[in-house]
Amino acid sequence: MDGKVAVVAIGGNSLIKDKQHRTVPDQFNATRETCVHIAGMIEQGWNVVITHGNGPQVGFILLRSEMASHVLHDVPLDSCGADTQGAIGYMIQQSLYNEFSKRGIDRAAVTVVTQVAVDANDPAFQRPSKPIGPFYDKEKAMMFKEDQGWDVVEDSGRGWRRVVPSPLPQRIVERDAIKGLVDRGFVVIGVGGGGIPVIEENGQLKGVAAVIDKDYASSLLATSIGAELLLISTAVERVALNFGKPNQQWLDRMTLAETRRYLEEGHFAPGSMEPKIRAIMGFLERGGKKALITSPECIERALAGETGTWIVP
Repeated sequence: MDGKVAVVAIGGNSLIKDKQHRTVPDQFNATRETCVHIAGMIEQGWNVVITHGNGPQVGFILLRSEMASHVLHDVPLDSCGADTQGAIGYMIQQSLYNEFSKRGIDRAAVTVVTQVAVDANDPAFQRPSKPIGPFYDKEKAMMFKEDQGWDVVEDSGRGWRRVVPSPLPQRIVERDAIKGLVDRGFVVIGVGGGGIPVIEENGQLKGVAAVIDKDYASSLLATSIGAELLLISTAVERVALNFGKPNQQWLDRMTLAETRRYLEEGHFAPGSMEPKIRAIMGFLERGGKKALITSPECIERALAGETGTWIVP
């Protein structure tokens, strides 16, 4: 199919606005709003692959699973990833179908439940650091550690949580399927939640209890399908230096070298902006043409150069 390909990574706020709006109908409403702007992008001639986070949704499944553990088997983490890819993909597919129908766009969206291969020897497996699921008191956390072999940590005074490894993505297993669908004009939803982490042993894949950073996976997907643009949508309209301080300075554009310098100077907070910046740097270093960070509602304006932060080689 003719047209430029963009990978659009939608953040948690595209699905859950705040703590008061977490139900499935609430998530549908938030998804519909985001899909209006993605449809606008498609109308401008972009072929789009959509990726998304799934942290809260996986947390809900784990909590449900635990609360029902006296009557039902629990759900392994890799299956939680698959479940949420399907459920969130469905919301995006339906929202885009309805939006395309309103605009007279002759396109279809499809979700690819995506496995992402990681290295079994990734050092992250020795240092689990990604908190998942609900908070517990110390006694209960230690019980899970004993019974289930969980790694648990005290999380900033709010209680104890399970932590799992966050290995780097190495290969998008369903890459050829995604690329084939994009080439035929489908809008693809893929690598949801960073993809289901799998390791390969003697040519066989096996799911592991881990979480892949969705921005790193989106960056790898963008490279492997030859996308021209990596667009990361997040809670802010633009990237800032000295974020939240009196001398805060919004950025319209950065080169790769400037981005690297700002990162080294500590301008991008770990756990929020830093992984997004590192994901973009990886994409540009591997030959990507350009990247954009903005909020979902600003996507069309940012593409027109009116807002957002562009990062270029």
